[in-house]
Amino acid sequence: MNLTVPIGRKFRHLFGITGQTFTGKLGIDFYCVEYNINMRQTECKKGYIYMKKIVMTGGGTAGHVTPNIALMPALKEAGYDIEYIGSVSGMEKGLIEAQKIPYHGISSGKLRRYFDWKNFTDPFRVLKGYGQAVSLMKKLKPDVVFSKGGFVSVPVVLAAKHCHVPAIIHESDITPGLANKIAIKGAKKVCCNFPETMKYLPADKAVLTGSPIRRELFSGVAENAIKLCNFPDHNKPVILIIGGSLGSKKVNEAVREILPELLKDFYVIHLCGKGNLDNKLAGITGYAQFEYANAELTDMFALADMAISRAGANSICELLALHKPNILIPLSAAASRGDQVLNAKSFKKQGFSYVIEEEELTKDSLLSAVKEVYGNRDKYKDAMAKSGQMDSIATIIDLINSQVKKSS
Repeated sequence: MNLTVPIGRKFRHLFGITGQTFTGKLGIDFYCVEYNINMRQTECKKGYIYMKKIVMTGGGTAGHVTPNIALMPALKEAGYDIEYIGSVSGMEKGLIEAQKIPYHGISSGKLRRYFDWKNFTDPFRVLKGYGQAVSLMKKLKPDVVFSKGGFVSVPVVLAAKHCHVPAIIHESDITPGLANKIAIKGAKKVCCNFPETMKYLPADKAVLTGSPIRRELFSGVAENAIKLCNFPDHNKPVILIIGGSLGSKKVNEAVREILPELLKDFYVIHLCGKGNLDNKLAGITGYAQFEYANAELTDMFALADMAISRAGANSICELLALHKPNILIPLSAAASRGDQVLNAKSFKKQGFSYVIEEEELTKDSLLSAVKEVYGNRDKYKDAMAKSGQMDSIATIIDLINSQVKKSS
């Protein structure tokens, strides 16, 4: 965004400016001429217009993107110009472009703890991404970088350090993932969700902030979800099943196995992940399945009386903020680094959630859990209401502002 300011001849000479006007990026010094009636002379008034710029990054799954989206309205209100760096073709691209935020794609590769032939080629993709990120830092000239993690964020944070741009990263899980473990070296501050996480982070960088929650999640309209799901009425409680942005085969199978039993007492909204719709179940009264929910998720949350979910940090923090009684089925440690298991244990300990380990997930265990949680829903709601959840967005914005002031 450019600002064009007219400059008089005397002041062009005084400040070494050529041409009749000065056109430059917001943030330049500008001068205007005023006529002082009492002094009968013109005076030069110096002003300063400054638009702070932030580069945000994070991608790979929705959990690495939605907290960034949650921060955007507050960042705009605080006077920030926002740019986003993600992978060239990652799922984050569509989510960010839908927010009408300039998007810059870079090369990215996954850093794995296990053997894979791609381990021989992905480091070169990461190096290429680092070079591209450095070029973007020099071009965009941000005041600060905010990272929500994912492997695409690593070269961005390290490039920020190389270009002397302060970076803040956010770790959602109890223990830092590999990408953030590397990125911490280039960060000024590290935000986290759980008190338990503080011991895994450098003491001079760790800040307990909680997870940014999208404001719109609190303004859903239940009637809209009833129409969208084609439910005949609102005479039964509603269960919302959230399998994560990529879906969960085991959760989907377990839910569909007990569907006839569930539909006797509940309506069911099932977010089953891309490519996981079951056409044989289409048209069943009281059952609505979707691959993924975007804007309509707010209405689904408003309608839901309880939820069955994976234990990704951002998903469970949303359930906590909305005080939704829930059953968590964490991704097993055998299929992951075990972060969801730790997240779920923390929520169970605090009385927010009922937990079923994936290895113990059966038709009977899930049906029993649904009856227990719904029957004791007020107990779970009370525990969540007393959690003292902090205003994460305000806390993180203050942290971003403080880093901008230090670097200016």
